Amino acid sequence: MNEQQAGQRIAELIRELNEHNHRYYVLNRPTISDEAFDHLLHELEQLEKLYPGLADSNSPTRRVGGDITDKFEKVPHERPMLSLSNTYNEEEIREWEERLNKLTGHPLEYVMELKYDGVAVSLLYEKGQFVRGLTRGDGTVGEDISANLRTIRTIPLQLRGHFPERFEIRGEVFLPRTVFDDLNRERAAAGEEPYANPRNTAAGSLKQQDSAEVARRKLDCYLYFVLGDRLPFDTHFESLTHAADWGFKAPTSANRLVEKTTTIEGIMNYIRFWDQERFNLPFDIDGVVVKVNQMRLWDELGMTAKSPRWAIAYKFKAATVSTRLNGIQYQVGRTGAITPVAQLEPIFLAGTTVKRASLHNADQITKLDIRIGDHVWVEKGGEIIPKVIGVDHTQPRGSQEHHRYISHCPECGAALIRLEGEALHYCPNERNCRPQQVGKIEHFISRRAMNIEGLGSETVAGLYDKGLVQNVADLYQLTYEILIGIEFEAEDEEGGPPRKRSMQDKSVRNLLQGIEASKAIPFERVLFALGIRHVGETVARKIARAMGNVDAIAAASAEQLMTIEEVGEKIALSVRSWFSDPDNRDLVDRLRESGLRLSSDTEVSEVLSTALVGKSIVVSGVFTRFSRDEIKAYIEQHGGKVSGSISSKTSLVVAGDDMGPAKRQKAESVGVPIITEEQLVKLVESQPREQTT
Repeated sequence: MNEQQAGQRIAELIRELNEHNHRYYVLNRPTISDEAFDHLLHELEQLEKLYPGLADSNSPTRRVGGDITDKFEKVPHERPMLSLSNTYNEEEIREWEERLNKLTGHPLEYVMELKYDGVAVSLLYEKGQFVRGLTRGDGTVGEDISANLRTIRTIPLQLRGHFPERFEIRGEVFLPRTVFDDLNRERAAAGEEPYANPRNTAAGSLKQQDSAEVARRKLDCYLYFVLGDRLPFDTHFESLTHAADWGFKAPTSANRLVEKTTTIEGIMNYIRFWDQERFNLPFDIDGVVVKVNQMRLWDELGMTAKSPRWAIAYKFKAATVSTRLNGIQYQVGRTGAITPVAQLEPIFLAGTTVKRASLHNADQITKLDIRIGDHVWVEKGGEIIPKVIGVDHTQPRGSQEHHRYISHCPECGAALIRLEGEALHYCPNERNCRPQQVGKIEHFISRRAMNIEGLGSETVAGLYDKGLVQNVADLYQLTYEILIGIEFEAEDEEGGPPRKRSMQDKSVRNLLQGIEASKAIPFERVLFALGIRHVGETVARKIARAMGNVDAIAAASAEQLMTIEEVGEKIALSVRSWFSDPDNRDLVDRLRESGLRLSSDTEVSEVLSTALVGKSIVVSGVFTRFSRDEIKAYIEQHGGKVSGSISSKTSLVVAGDDMGPAKRQKAESVGVPIITEEQLVKLVESQPREQTT
């Protein structure tokens, strides 16, 4: 295939992949399998690597991220990005509607839509191509987060149909509830504090410096406000229809995500409907936005100092209910963290029956002065998990005594400890505390870790109690003869007494097949599965790829570990502590003997030449022609070795924009040449094009 043919094929693949992406993520009507989609995407990736000059900044391959951004450039908004006036009062909505009628003197039509609880963004399109995406910022100047926005599948990079030459569209980026729950389960598995709520997590995700990490967050986006000159519509409602036709995920009248009316009763009915139904949505909303539909009237109605007069936001009150606190239960996690949980008189709150709520930690209980028997306020607003936010002082106090936080583990009786700078108490009896040991095994077998099918929480608990599996290495010693016919108790789903369960032929064979299949799991997931405190899925991946194998990690100093991206002092010390424990080193040895993969399999790209053979090259900064991953692949394709740190053995440093001053100073001090990406390409192209096999 020559370059012209490659260009034609790249264009075809981009069109085809964009169409399938739209059908899957926006229309929810896929027409090909995930495997077929991945095959097309892989073909495009390979062509772009072979012909980097043909790569498009809006290629579907950019969806997976890879750009590293040391800082986000501040860019002025072409039109101010102002916030709306808010109200929690129905009477104020009526007054607003009456005031607009008096100002215009003729009937108005209104559009009601959901107020998404996310992060406002503004996207610029030219000739159907995504050009730039900004945060709201201060309303006048935002930050350019284009690389991160490209990873969101519901933001089209190439538009469809007939669209204006140049326009801006605004909307809200948010985190679906199921994704938020998955992220928090991952953090809990790593012994880390859960994220507070989906909105804050979405905001933090958009400011990640590594766009590949943003891609893994699975953010979503609704676009609902089109701005520009000579737009092909006269009303806001029409603009949403056009936006959907162009390929945006825009709210439509299906499922009442947007409606229009000419009466105040229509407005209030919509608000009351969603005040009740909001909890059935797969994402969070915090109110309803009402806008005048006729766009020609917007200039006539004008602005106040802070917001437009032609729109208003009605915000829902957080779902809060008072109920009796019957007790406080203390749970022990796999890291030994103690979590106090309120046992409540059951209440119906935000669409579900709530019997338990988070009390966070000892400091929160003391701050709120919570006592057993109190009536407490329970909230389920932006939080997914209900939480106790205070005492209902309109009710009599419960116990006259202040609640005393436990001093010993409720499971094993060990005296609790509290580390300096941490809010949680911990049980230090890691080896002999049942919930910790069972929790470690459950984490090890989980889908994001070793993904051992046929082995669930009940079976793990049963095998532990029978003495058959005391740690994760014991799983690989199980045999058909050991498992067949063993009995253990399982909890009844209806809340009745435990029921007897036994391992039969099919379940035993499925379990053993799942254990055997786990031996092929990549090293980075094995490292995550070990359950080292503070080492989540992303950090495990970065450590595994930087160090290469488990022995290198075990031998690394805290200082060496801290040179890895996203590994700070707390994580580095936790890794050192884990590997310095003789029992943990023995565990690793047993897993090695069982055949688990404890080193990375470096994927070597097709070698195109020997131009860089023998050269150790460090890459630093942000590049224009390549992403960070692409330039590393380019170096390896031409025989070079990519190194993470500069030393006297380094041959070259390829520097992009914003190269760190410490790396530049280090390179200059040891006399390592610093070149640009253009100079790297010229260096490669100046060498003979000898092919290797």
